[in-house]
Amino acid sequence: MANSQFSLKGRVALVTGGGRGIGAGIAVALAQAGAELVIADYTMALAEEGCASVKAAGGKATALQVDVRRPESVKAMIASIEMQHGRLDVAVNNAGIVSLGSVTELTVEQWDDVLDVNLRGVFLCTQAEIDLMRKAQFGRVINTASIAGKTGFPHLSHYSASKFGVIGFSNAVAKEVAKEGITVNALCPGIVGTGMWRGETGLSGKWALPGESEEASWERHQASFLPQGVAQTSEDMGQMCVFLACAPHVTGQAVAVDGGFSL
Repeated sequence: MANSQFSLKGRVALVTGGGRGIGAGIAVALAQAGAELVIADYTMALAEEGCASVKAAGGKATALQVDVRRPESVKAMIASIEMQHGRLDVAVNNAGIVSLGSVTELTVEQWDDVLDVNLRGVFLCTQAEIDLMRKAQFGRVINTASIAGKTGFPHLSHYSASKFGVIGFSNAVAKEVAKEGITVNALCPGIVGTGMWRGETGLSGKWALPGESEEASWERHQASFLPQGVAQTSEDMGQMCVFLACAPHVTGQAVAVDGGFSL
């Protein structure tokens, strides 16, 4: 991303859920492109962890605590950004959670938890971010969805519902603000080796064949799901976010970074 057309120098960028995993990778990529970062996460400790990743890569970052499910918390986050920076140019609404269970096993609480963070949280953040971006008639909103928002996966009906919702929401809002200098897109990660997939409680553990190790299951799913045969990385997601943050005429899209899995 050294090409000057992908420069975010002078821009202020927010990443929610930026403490670890995909969010941290996105934050580092935006910082390396020149943006000054605000890392927001559910706890200040996680937000500070994300800031440390950005600073280790030579970038600037500040930490904020936010509960994306609560309107007052989201409004306080945006107010703090406006007070400290006077603007918000790029917002990556990445905070998300996942749990696993068949449709008959899922509890109402599991359904509500996932929808509250993954979809309600994206709505509340986008709403507040656009209010601030309108003052400058410029903004880039990137909402993290998933390939599970393009095709359903077993044991993830609630997660898929939330991510299908993020894609539809992003497309609709993009059309609302299309003439205001603001773009809105959805990022759809494929198979990334974070908590949703890895470990005995992740998908590679849950979907392991009898006698198959979690590691072997992880390798098998990469080979079977992905035409390229290899998982994607948080750095891959960061590169796409830099592109979307610099692309004035790409809006309303659900962009998959998934090694050729989806159309």
